[in-house]
Amino acid sequence: MLSILMPVYNECERVERAIAEVLETQLPTDVELIVVDDGSVDGTRELLRAGSWDGRLRLFEHAANRGKGAAVQTALDQAQGEYAAIFDADLEYDPADLGLLMPPLLDGRANACFGVRAFDGYTSHSFLYVLGNKGVTLACNVLFNVYLHDIMTCQKMIRTDLFRSLPLRSQGFAIEPEITARLVQRRERIFEVPVHYRARSTEEGKKLTALDGFRVVATLLRCRLSQA
Repeated sequence: MLSILMPVYNECERVERAIAEVLETQLPTDVELIVVDDGSVDGTRELLRAGSWDGRLRLFEHAANRGKGAAVQTALDQAQGEYAAIFDADLEYDPADLGLLMPPLLDGRANACFGVRAFDGYTSHSFLYVLGNKGVTLACNVLFNVYLHDIMTCQKMIRTDLFRSLPLRSQGFAIEPEITARLVQRRERIFEVPVHYRARSTEEGKKLTALDGFRVVATLLRCRLSQA
């Protein structure tokens, strides 16, 4: 079974559609969807509580906003599947692409598979956003002597037991590079496949800022200097 981990924060306009699209997606295994509301204040929490959801969905809540990393950890603690995948509720990714991430895990080629985004004029948030993404990926490759294409992708699928064993501390968006760094330190070979992507604009609710880029680099450096 695949456990899909969905952290949610202030996504009232999109979360219902995101949940529906995930649960309607045909995947080569049974799925469960673990939704964690991370202290939303825009009506998302009330919407989720009132929903008549598919029995495959389980809902958990944080009393206050703690960050994406904390929400992912809460969901991961509840996962019952052999594999776990992060899927954000912002609809920047296509849930059908989760099916592309599964084969390398199912046939034993890898214990982790990442979806790599192709940035172009339609899918990019901005030139600086793309440049920042490539910059932190380059930093990871240099620090850990690997060759990955997109460490900040939100489509990561990992064997659940391995995922739980990683010493993850980041509470916010820096959970993404931390996952990558810890996998590399375990000498896990990360399989990469191309996936569809369309970044939101800031006006549409994009939450990443330049400050997050500095946090990512700091997280990579911390991981490089420590195994825990």
